[in-house]
This record gives sequence, C-alpha cells and structure tokens, in this order.
Amino acid sequence: MAKLISLLILFSLIPLFFPSPTDENPNPNPHSPTAAHVELRKYGFPIGLLPSSVRKYTVNHTSGDFSVDLGGSCKITLPPDNYLATYSKKVSGKIVQGRLAELDGIQVRAFFKWWSITGIKLSGEDLVFEVGMITAKYPSKNFNESPECEGKHSAS
Repeated sequence: MAKLISLLILFSLIPLFFPSPTDENPNPNPHSPTAAHVELRKYGFPIGLLPSSVRKYTVNHTSGDFSVDLGGSCKITLPPDNYLATYSKKVSGKIVQGRLAELDGIQVRAFFKWWSITGIKLSGEDLVFEVGMITAKYPSKNFNESPECEGKHSAS
C-alpha cells in the first residue's frame, strides 16, 4: 500500500517538472477552442487573445512559461479600434492568474509605428494591454471570439 501511495505521489508531481504539450495538431475546427484557448480561460482571459490557428501549445505550470506555435505569422484586426496586429509564428511569455507577462511575438500598429505588446492584465471586466510603459484598456468582451488570420499564413 505504501508503494502504491508513493507511486501516485510521484506521478502527480511529474507535470510540475516537465512542460506539457497540450495541443499537438492544427485545430480541425477553427470555431472550437484549442487547448491553448482553454488554458487562457483557466487564467481568466477571453479566448480571442489568440487567433484560431493554434497548432501547438506548451506550458510549464510551475513557472508559467508558455509557447504557442501558430504554424506561420498571422495578421488580425483587433477590436474595437481596428488596430492591425501581427502574431509571429511563435508567441511566448509567462501566464499567471489574470496576467500575461514577458510576451514576445505580438505587435500592434498604432500612430504609424509597430509596437510590441509586452503584457496583458485583467482589470475588472477590462483587459489592459501593455506596450512598454504605455497601457491601453479595452473591455474583455471584445475578445470573446478567437479571430481568424487575415489572408494566408506565411512561413517565418
């Protein structure tokens, strides 16, 4: 009995030490959320922060480090102000409850310049997007649906 309990404890600790790939294949139905989208919900975020084209997703639940493979770069128009955003083939960062930090791979065009989104946090019913020291707040309900990439993916 003690050996069985020891094995159960050991197997329950494995996910803490190894990142878990949670989505290995392209999303067969772009209107159904992938594991990456489900993970966003677990941390309080709407699924529309990621395009529907997620191919692979990994997360280390201990450190919060995550990586999303989109299979190619992706352009979308962000609501509500119709800012053009680009997602690199790979988006990475850290995720904790109510906060995405150290983001890499998402840029938005505003004021005739491309800006890297470095973080996103929840503030009540709003999302606060961080671009360095500058922030912009939008209702999270604007991101309830995962957008389709505009045009085709490009290999990058």
